[in-house]
Amino acid sequence: MCGIAGTYRWPDGKAVTDRLTDVLAHRGPDGAGRYSHPAGDGEVQLGHRRLAVIDLTETGAQPMVSDGLALTYNGELYNAPELRAELAGAGVRFRGTSDTEVLLAAWRRWGTGCLPRLRGMFAFAIFDERTGDLVLVRDQLGVKPLFLLRRGGGLMFASELKALSAGAGGTLEVDHGALVASLLYYWVPDSRCAFREAEKLPPGSWLRCRPDGRVERGRFWNLREVASEGQERALGGEQPDLAAVIEESNRRHLISDVPVATFLSGGLDSSYLTALAARQRPGISAYTIGFRAADARFEAMPDDLRYARQVAERYGVDLHEIEIAPNVLDLLPRMTYHLDEPIGDPAAINTYLICSAAREAGVKVMLSGMGADELFAGYRKHLANVLALRYQRVPRPLRRGVAAVVGRLPVATSRRGFRSVRFAKRFLSFAELPEETAFRRSYTMYDQDELLDLVSPDLAGTVDDVLGEHAEVYRDNDLDDFVNRMCLGDARMFLPGLNLAYTDRSSMAASTEVRVPYVDVEVVRAAFAVPGDRKIVGRQGKAALKQAASATLPREIVYRPKGLFSAPLRAWMSRDLAPLVREVVHDGLLVNSGFLRRDALARMVADDAAGRRDYSKHLWHVLSLEHWYRAATSGSGRNHAA
Repeated sequence: MCGIAGTYRWPDGKAVTDRLTDVLAHRGPDGAGRYSHPAGDGEVQLGHRRLAVIDLTETGAQPMVSDGLALTYNGELYNAPELRAELAGAGVRFRGTSDTEVLLAAWRRWGTGCLPRLRGMFAFAIFDERTGDLVLVRDQLGVKPLFLLRRGGGLMFASELKALSAGAGGTLEVDHGALVASLLYYWVPDSRCAFREAEKLPPGSWLRCRPDGRVERGRFWNLREVASEGQERALGGEQPDLAAVIEESNRRHLISDVPVATFLSGGLDSSYLTALAARQRPGISAYTIGFRAADARFEAMPDDLRYARQVAERYGVDLHEIEIAPNVLDLLPRMTYHLDEPIGDPAAINTYLICSAAREAGVKVMLSGMGADELFAGYRKHLANVLALRYQRVPRPLRRGVAAVVGRLPVATSRRGFRSVRFAKRFLSFAELPEETAFRRSYTMYDQDELLDLVSPDLAGTVDDVLGEHAEVYRDNDLDDFVNRMCLGDARMFLPGLNLAYTDRSSMAASTEVRVPYVDVEVVRAAFAVPGDRKIVGRQGKAALKQAASATLPREIVYRPKGLFSAPLRAWMSRDLAPLVREVVHDGLLVNSGFLRRDALARMVADDAAGRRDYSKHLWHVLSLEHWYRAATSGSGRNHAA
């Protein structure tokens, strides 16, 4: 795992690439490398920051150059041993044991034809000295990021957006459409970028720059097609052996020349991976989190620690417990800097603190259960949308009565919050809407009218565009299965836009690599071959995965109530962050610039304080957005962590 950067036919490319690479130092503290070569009427510059995980010697150093090809690469190939054997059988001789060398040899032999054969997480740039072509590539599911910026015939790229901002000398302008999208989702979807000119290379695609200025794009993997193929397999009666596929993926994800540990929340996903990993590596370490007792009580959070301890004891895992009692006033600007774009999920803090603790203990690689909920319908929103279809069959007068009663209930008192009331209010906000609108409303922050009330009237057209993009992506499939339509929408938007994004940024801020065995091409193929009525059975979400895990985990873990990899936001908002919320509402840059409306924000704060509505998540994101916007528009904080 590393940081990559470079320029192609860019003015002052050497100095710019040095700047890009310096900003990425936290991604690779084990080494740095540079490469340059003429390209057309300019030159190519490749930079690399190394986190040494496989082949710790100099034979794994980058950029790697061999017989006219130069590669700067971020990621891991989990099928590198098989590719190496095939290439060696064809006469290729390898100097070391790195997967970087395997990737370089695969590209030489098959070109872009090697890409569908790669199984792993990766983003890389490869330059051909003979043709002068530079090709950028991003993995099938968007596990690894790759940002790029084109001006004229030149191009600049990097693993993080903050590097591009620094490379452009602070000249990038904020894209207000991306900020509107971030308000809706509390993250910025892959189709948008927080700075104009910059873009994210889409998952499963490549971009080729030629020395004459031409640019070509291609796609080597399409999740929509994979989902369609899965549906055909299911209709043909084919049932994947999920347990075998997941166990094989987990085994491959343990390949490393340095210690590997796991996240262990005590929930199904992380417990399953940890138990499987412990079979391969007895005594493996795992990291879990707890919260201040007062915060957990206020938030009515489940006691995940006891489940994590149970798993650790049963499988001989060395469990490290970390209490999350952060100084959020200090962490907020630091996390805003590292997350690159406005991302309002406090789970990023958990990831950062866990990875920091692991790194201090000498651990460079962590396994995460990320992705299982998206692929196997494990979120509450999935079950809620299925229940909404049943709710719509309830007689209308009865539904009106239920809505009236729930509407009068408080979500919190001064002493504690009421999760069941929060869930009920949330459910009723979308339970009677059409499918796509209901699904979007079940996990986004605002409905259309609320969003229009919150932002400048000048952005009304942008709100329509953002909502239209969601509808277009959600409907872009030929699946007959409602549950798998939701899973596909999540795998295309929610997973790369939020969960993989914050996992990458937060872990790399701590110079730690996080691997995601569920977000593996073979697991994804298997997941979409499972019909929706096997993913949600009755009121049980993620049923197929639970069945697969039952041969490994005790029933108490498999069928426990769903845990939360989140944070006690209501407690933080009512205590630690209350003064900062007031400052942002009354004198924040977003309000003073006219982007957000002060009166709408003030109503949210009042309703939240009175316990009428739970706006803690909304307000946390507004704080994150405010900090990001201040740095983005002033230039401060772009080149260093706050």
